[in-house]
Amino acid sequence: IVSKGQWTDYTLSFTWMHDIEALHLACAFDMKIPQARRTETQRLLAAINEQLWVGHFGLWESENFVIFRHAIILSGGAEPTPQQCEAVLKAAITACERYYQSFQFVMWAGKSAREALESAMFETVGEA
Repeated sequence: IVSKGQWTDYTLSFTWMHDIEALHLACAFDMKIPQARRTETQRLLAAINEQLWVGHFGLWESENFVIFRHAIILSGGAEPTPQQCEAVLKAAITACERYYQSFQFVMWAGKSAREALESAMFETVGEA
């Protein structure tokens, strides 16, 4: 699935993980991590993950970019409902949209993880 976001397009995929009876969602966006910014990107990932209630961000090592992951455990033959799938998709896109600029600040503007996260958490009210 490709979803157009405010900052970029997100590629989402559902995968059934038979061994743990879970429906896994992965959401990726095309932002390669420069080697020189890898450590600070990992610090940012850890700081963001501390704030998330569901799902988490990680590094997709083989492709060298950030990915959001979440899984729904469906043991005992349970099947996911459309509402569950929709909720997981929404959570993934919301998290990616919220933190996308933080990743840009760390990877391309040379900001620290703390500076980047503070900018993402700044919310404006109203319109100019």
